[in-house]
Amino acid sequence: MILHIYFAKKFLRTFFVILLIFFAMMGLLDFVEQLRRYQGDGLTFGQIFELTLLNVPTALYRILPLIMILATLTLFLSLARSSEMVVTRASGRSALRALVAPVVAAFLLGGLALAAFNPIVAATQKQYEVKSQRYSGEEESVLSVTSEGLWLRQGNSEGQTVIQAARANLDGTRLHDVTFITFLPDGTPTRRLEAEEAELTNGAWDLAIVKEWRLDGADNPEATSALYERLDVATDLTRDRIQDSFGTPSAIPIWELPGFISDLERAGFAATNHRMWFQMELAMPMMLIAMVLIGAGFTMRHTRFGRTGLMVLLAVMMGFGLYVIRNFAQIMGESGQIPVMLAAWAPPIAGICLSLGLIFHLEDG
Repeated sequence: MILHIYFAKKFLRTFFVILLIFFAMMGLLDFVEQLRRYQGDGLTFGQIFELTLLNVPTALYRILPLIMILATLTLFLSLARSSEMVVTRASGRSALRALVAPVVAAFLLGGLALAAFNPIVAATQKQYEVKSQRYSGEEESVLSVTSEGLWLRQGNSEGQTVIQAARANLDGTRLHDVTFITFLPDGTPTRRLEAEEAELTNGAWDLAIVKEWRLDGADNPEATSALYERLDVATDLTRDRIQDSFGTPSAIPIWELPGFISDLERAGFAATNHRMWFQMELAMPMMLIAMVLIGAGFTMRHTRFGRTGLMVLLAVMMGFGLYVIRNFAQIMGESGQIPVMLAAWAPPIAGICLSLGLIFHLEDG
């Protein structure tokens, strides 16, 4: 047990040192990129630095598997150079028993990243998107999905219209059981429309079976209401703007993702991307374990056997290859070409099996 605790402490120390190094490097690169992006917009040093701090956690979270394999390589190379692995084997402990502590530590780090770091990354990414849109003058998100259905917002400085629909088609251009409420810039409601269906055309919503209430100055809006078979409502929304407003699944905390997926499907949208991201997040601890086993399989040997550089290169290439295959499987799963569960879980499980086979082969000679 003492040896396991020693290996675990050494592994965690190595992991967090490499994590801090990558944080500093990526922070510097992102700061330069933010300076280039907002050059001439009049942003202060503090605002640029704030954007950098909000954006770096997202990039760091995405490369956690690569940081894990680098930490594993650093750990076992240091153990090999100090002959600690030789002493461990001489004491009667097999390589697999020496791997218990790093594997358990990787699993716990994966669980911690999933439970705590994921919501932090989601919050910082959302704040980064809001602030970057505000600083650059880009259009903010116009869509929201809740248990009550779909919500859209359109308008300009002359007024805003809030749109609520019970459900929609896959791209959000055809709404059912829809309500339009128009507001003045000061927030005063002026008109309410209820329609059985609304279809987005070029520059307008085409409403079918519509009832209209005038709310500006009317004592009894129902008395002045009107019915229409068809009615057009001008809009600045487009299909692309509606699609872009969904944002990325990574901007939603893992604890809220199942409910969001349920709301999305209830509203009529396809939630394949969000299901894929959810399963990949659940598979994160397995992916980190696979990276530990890959790194250990090539570097648990003593340095006196030579070819250390080649072994490190092979380990990095294999780990990077698994990372690329994981991302490729994600694309295949999001497009529906392979099942979501297979796309999310097959790469880490395959990586674990292959690396265990390599360790068994090298240890048994």
